[in-house]
Amino acid sequence: MHSVLIIGCGSIGERHLRCFQKTGRCSVTACDTNPALLADMKDRYAAPGFATLDEALASGGFSAAVICTPAHLHLPMALKLLDAGLHLLIEKPLALDTTLVPQVREAIARADRFVGVAYVYHCMPWMVGAREFLKSGELGRVLHASVVCGQHFPTFRPAYRDIYYARHEHGGGAIQDALTHIANAVEWLIGPSSRVFCDASHQMLEGVTVEDTVNVCARHDGALVSYAMTQFQAPNEVLFQFHGERGSLKVEVHNRRWGVMHHGADGWTWHETPPLERDDLFITQAQAFLDGIEGLPSLLSTFDEGVQTLKFNHAALHSVHVGMPITIE
Repeated sequence: MHSVLIIGCGSIGERHLRCFQKTGRCSVTACDTNPALLADMKDRYAAPGFATLDEALASGGFSAAVICTPAHLHLPMALKLLDAGLHLLIEKPLALDTTLVPQVREAIARADRFVGVAYVYHCMPWMVGAREFLKSGELGRVLHASVVCGQHFPTFRPAYRDIYYARHEHGGGAIQDALTHIANAVEWLIGPSSRVFCDASHQMLEGVTVEDTVNVCARHDGALVSYAMTQFQAPNEVLFQFHGERGSLKVEVHNRRWGVMHHGADGWTWHETPPLERDDLFITQAQAFLDGIEGLPSLLSTFDEGVQTLKFNHAALHSVHVGMPITIE
């Protein structure tokens, strides 16, 4: 049985801990410098715990770790954990910039460990189905895509003012925290972004100054793509549309379905997924990580895919700053 160390026990760390336990394929240990959070994990989930990463590593016996700390700590921790021989699941965004990417890439090759990035859209059945259909080539080349998405963020993350979200330097703001999921999903479906022109602003969320509204025009492998996101709208909805040479594909994440309309068709042909509990997607993600550790095919975003989306994030933020399109190398 695998032994997994969860580093950082905020809301996403707690979810990972709970969902890895539910796989029945591993033992799980918590690690957090906040005594109250650590005690809560021990009490609520009967999980052993460590107050520091050094103490946890000194104890030995871990085969894998999940990094759930603020983003500026992800890659420094990854280097330490790879040196200790652990497989890694790294929360999004991968980092704030690409400075340590070459070192981590070398460490992955040297350690020969499985590393995935926790972009959970890879584990949504409706996204997987849509990707398989697009890759089949039935619609021909994708020429245009659009994404319209958002939610009332205070309803879903009421503590947003007091966590990493409030600061860009910790991975906060709509671009690095929410839009990054969407950009990674589009890159997974139709290819990497090569040019980004972004406008973003703080429009409404109380108690923070980071952007809560984003508009992006981008290019992905020859396709023109637009993104629109707000974090104060009433509906919790994500809608993708992809338009190809021979028809269109739509994904309604909030309705757990994807559909196809060929040119000349009277309407959409839908493929729907029955209702899921929120934890189900994260259990699937945990299973996919354990599959990767065991050398099996895995749904997870790869390290290099995470790096590509990091470049998107960086280009979007830079574009907002300079008011110009940014080319991604």
